[in-house]
Amino acid sequence: MWKFLPYVFKSVWRQRTRTLLTVSGAATALFVFTFVGSVQQGLANLTRGSAAERTLIVFQASRFCPSTSKLPEDHGRTIAKVAGVKEIVPIQVFMNNCRASLDLVVFHGLPADKLRQNRNLSLLSGDWGTFEKGRDAALVGRALAKRRGLSVGQRFTIGEVSITVAGIYAAATGAEESFVYTHLGFLQQTKGLNAVGKVTQFEVVLDDGADPRTVGRAIDQGFRSAAVATDTRPKGVFQARAAGDLAELIGMTHYLGYACIGLVLALVATTTVMAVQDRVREHAVLQTLGFTWRRIFGLVLTESIIVSVVGGLLGIALALILLLSSGLAIGTEGVTISVAPSAGLAVTGLLVTAVVGLLAGLVPAWQASRAEIVASLRQA
Repeated sequence: MWKFLPYVFKSVWRQRTRTLLTVSGAATALFVFTFVGSVQQGLANLTRGSAAERTLIVFQASRFCPSTSKLPEDHGRTIAKVAGVKEIVPIQVFMNNCRASLDLVVFHGLPADKLRQNRNLSLLSGDWGTFEKGRDAALVGRALAKRRGLSVGQRFTIGEVSITVAGIYAAATGAEESFVYTHLGFLQQTKGLNAVGKVTQFEVVLDDGADPRTVGRAIDQGFRSAAVATDTRPKGVFQARAAGDLAELIGMTHYLGYACIGLVLALVATTTVMAVQDRVREHAVLQTLGFTWRRIFGLVLTESIIVSVVGGLLGIALALILLLSSGLAIGTEGVTISVAPSAGLAVTGLLVTAVVGLLAGLVPAWQASRAEIVASLRQA
């Protein structure tokens, strides 16, 4: 079939308006398919990995938005004594919006030594020394820096919090690149937050072999009769619960992805059928020249696959460029879902378009290959 590719491309380009419309429709559908897949992938990453299972989040009981959780910092001493606890990290959280948002900015205030030890951050610009020395210094994630146009040395203000960017960092997950890390004391003492001596949550790192559920129950039991009770969950469960409503909405987008695939199938199949009808006599001539029915079948099927793959490739490429350059993230209740496509998702999209092109071309290719020569030549 390789030597007949020039003929196939000429056939595709012969009705260029129709072809371009079909390619545009397929590109739009695969753009949406890639976007939806990226959001779903970001949601899945929240509960994936050892950190999501081996790390506990201690939150104030019966609270949801981080701005409503106010745990005494002294709780940390009690938590540290629980069997199975290796280390605790007090965290003060501040955000610009507790509802679902495409521009959620989340500040995490941690002790500088805990931040460096417990977060796998790679500084792309700036340095740790500047961050550690500056009271209002902060490290900003790469995704947020792209979204807000931030650079090292720049002042950044959200509500009552105003910081100086001491560094831009990359992280192991896209969601973490939407955070701003500051000093714990700075956030606690920020005017208007009223958080001196309090933290939003404790992050508990467990000993090897410790059972997360057992340790979590022990922590909550210790504060059951305290003035401020706690609710302890594995990090993955905590994040999934915080993004619960959003997760249900994202889950429904599966159907949108399926609809996009169906749209491509319908578009490519319609175009291929019309192309076959336009060239009935041409295919008959090819048969009289010695082309077998298998050859005719392969030519039409290849044309269908090319149209589908070109449209899919264009849509996937546009989605990749937009999502990777924008640093887009969806956030709610202090949890961010990174919308960043992966190479695996792009490959899946291309395979889907190839399979759709194959399926769309089967019936038209069969009709073209089995048409009677005489009847086809007589067709006006």
